[in-house]
Amino acid sequence: MQLIKRVVSLMLLCLPLVSHAAMTIEIIGGAASKIPVAISPFAGAGTAYQTITDVVSADLARTGELNLINVADVTPPITDPGDPRFGLAQQRGADAIVLGQVNVLPNAQIEVKFRLMDAVKKTQLAGYSYTTDIKQLRVIGHKIADVVYEKLIGVPGIFSTHIAYVLKQGKRYELQVADADGQNAQTVLKSTEPLISPAWSPDGSKIAYVSFEAKKPVIYVQSMTNGARHILANFKGSNSAPAWSPDGSKLALVLTRDNNGSQLYVMNADGSGLQRLTFGGGIDTEPTWSPDGRTLLFTSDRGGSPQIYQMPASGGAAKRVTFEGNYNVSPSWSPDAKRVAFVQRSEGRFRIAVQDLATGQVQVLTDTNLDESPSFAANGKMIVYATEINGHGVLAAVSSDGRTQVRLSDRAGDMREPSWGR
Repeated sequence: MQLIKRVVSLMLLCLPLVSHAAMTIEIIGGAASKIPVAISPFAGAGTAYQTITDVVSADLARTGELNLINVADVTPPITDPGDPRFGLAQQRGADAIVLGQVNVLPNAQIEVKFRLMDAVKKTQLAGYSYTTDIKQLRVIGHKIADVVYEKLIGVPGIFSTHIAYVLKQGKRYELQVADADGQNAQTVLKSTEPLISPAWSPDGSKIAYVSFEAKKPVIYVQSMTNGARHILANFKGSNSAPAWSPDGSKLALVLTRDNNGSQLYVMNADGSGLQRLTFGGGIDTEPTWSPDGRTLLFTSDRGGSPQIYQMPASGGAAKRVTFEGNYNVSPSWSPDAKRVAFVQRSEGRFRIAVQDLATGQVQVLTDTNLDESPSFAANGKMIVYATEINGHGVLAAVSSDGRTQVRLSDRAGDMREPSWGR
């Protein structure tokens, strides 16, 4: 969505991960009906128990699908279903209750135990014990929230996943990665040149992105383990829009090397085996893979206006997918392969929409004006995207049914180009 008209030639610095201020989260809406669940404060000494309680509560509240029943006033915390006060959760309307205990161990280790209980039947629905470094408190909190969410909703949670995005501060650009709740933001790369189009590898170990440090768009791949990076595509002209295949063995990309507009290509993840897929004279861009790796969706103006098309990943004829409106771009395929999220322009507004690929039915999900770069979460329940509010680029998320909206904001700069990792 962003048109970069000039590139400033300055040095680029590749850094190990550096912590940054956390994004803040504002829940704007919620689902029509919510499952009532109580989170009893985790018992324990020090501040560790409070961190775990806060993370689990915030994760579950942010979904818009669960109604948190307040039992924070019950002291000491309920830790066992045999506690005479256990029934308070049910009396206050909870169908389920989370009980937990945090024990501080020697050598900066902690033990976290939790149980998810049926508040009515007093039966255990799930329970785990974790022993880890005390620095991993938030990680454990996300894992607990994942378990609770899956047991209550029936869909895997995405609280332990990560979101990559580009932060622009003045003339500087940073490729950053944050937890799904916006906390623990880390800098992967700093540059005085534009950075765009981050794309996670399926296993989360690498990110492909486009850098303008060579005064032209070049595709890099960077390790999330040690920060090492290498050039994947630096052909004549523009190299852009990398997209990993579901098995991580290939990437789709967009090149202008043959002097007839932007065309789709596929290459092996090691940079070999380049294959051209499209041969039109217009602009073909923004490829995204189907979950089975057999098909690509992409944006093309071949019909006179930007629309989304579909074609075999091995090459072949393309067919048009979107027909509602004269501007539909930036496709993101849902993990279940049934829907595509994209940016639709209508009435002068750019908003996130989803289309059922079987019926063609389109639903606009957002009510903002300048949305871009939608990316599905791994469970297909949420979509992260970038938008602009008061002239400031922010990240937001919306449920795939449009009922829940979550705004992620960071006043330190403009946030763009989100990609939700697996």
